Amino acid sequence: MPKPEALPSPADPVLRRADELDALDAILPFDRRDRLAALLTDDDVATLKHLAQQGMGDNTLRALASDLGYLEAWCQLATGAPLPWPAPEALLLKFVAQHLWDPVKRAEDPNHGMPAEVEAGLRSQELLRADGPHAPDTVRRRLTSWSILTRWRGLKGSFSDPSLKSALRLAVRATARPRQRKSKRAVTGDVLAKLLAACAGDRLVDLRDRALLLTAFASGGRRRSEVANLRTTDLIDEEPVRTDPTDANSPPLPCLTIHLGRTKTTTADDDEHVVLIGRPVTALKLWLAAAGIDSGSVFRKIDQWGNVDRRGLTPQSVNLILKVRVKQAGLDPAAFSAHGLRSGYLTEAANRGIPLPEAMQQSLHKSVTQAASYYNNAERRNGRAARLVV
Repeated sequence: MPKPEALPSPADPVLRRADELDALDAILPFDRRDRLAALLTDDDVATLKHLAQQGMGDNTLRALASDLGYLEAWCQLATGAPLPWPAPEALLLKFVAQHLWDPVKRAEDPNHGMPAEVEAGLRSQELLRADGPHAPDTVRRRLTSWSILTRWRGLKGSFSDPSLKSALRLAVRATARPRQRKSKRAVTGDVLAKLLAACAGDRLVDLRDRALLLTAFASGGRRRSEVANLRTTDLIDEEPVRTDPTDANSPPLPCLTIHLGRTKTTTADDDEHVVLIGRPVTALKLWLAAAGIDSGSVFRKIDQWGNVDRRGLTPQSVNLILKVRVKQAGLDPAAFSAHGLRSGYLTEAANRGIPLPEAMQQSLHKSVTQAASYYNNAERRNGRAARLVV
């Protein structure tokens, strides 16, 4: 009779790291915890916990953890050894060479770029999905994360060396990869109407998705992380406002303020907030009442039996919800992502003639140039310059 396998000991390093990562439960998605525990070292986990205690933003810490896990896996596959600290210049150059390469040359020389065994190893761990070279922005972000983590360990790397900057510049030029929008199509008013029609039922999941879509769009096109992190204490009821602010006899509309706290472009000390008025407020309160939520996360997972989880959605879940509703609405899920709510809000504001500064007060864009790009696109489509020959 075969001897039964021994249960893993609490001393098992992977289990120990998983327990340590539980302390970051509110930041790291639960389904990523076990994978990160297998990829990261004890020192890596200690560094992430230290960064969390120092008050680093959730989104930044989440990105650092993800990038660190990828770097550890890549280095083990590419060199047969764990990620060294600090990383030598040769390893940084190897990283660039294996992630930014010329597709034309790769067709002629299979050894150009990332070795096949490294690529296969990363794919088997579900760390690599895209075909072809990496996006330059992804490579730059991972190098930046690598540099930040090196500095937080009290070490100095070779990230500012001219050789690395030159290699990165030449490699980006060789890939000739056009910049992609985060969402191919914007979720403008007409698209939003179709998505809302797809979740017009009375099930809890319909109430949640309707409230989520309306809140995310009407509050200025909130980022998916901001939607996922929204808590009941962030919602402040305000006095009703008039449908027509210039008419004291027009019907009143429900109003509340959403406090966002730390976002991608703010700190926890900033008192950034946006206003929600009318139908989105009604949908949000209907969801909270039906789900029995009076504290904690606003938007939560619902299982197949209709039970509402105590934990909030992850940013990835927000994106998935949008894509599911896009498919149900008869649209192409590949053409939309959660960022389409953000770009769609500004595009819709431009289409309705709302001044850019007023729209930016709600979207909280810091860059006028970025926000204005949506207005410029709308003006080109609606203007006369493109209609000289029709």
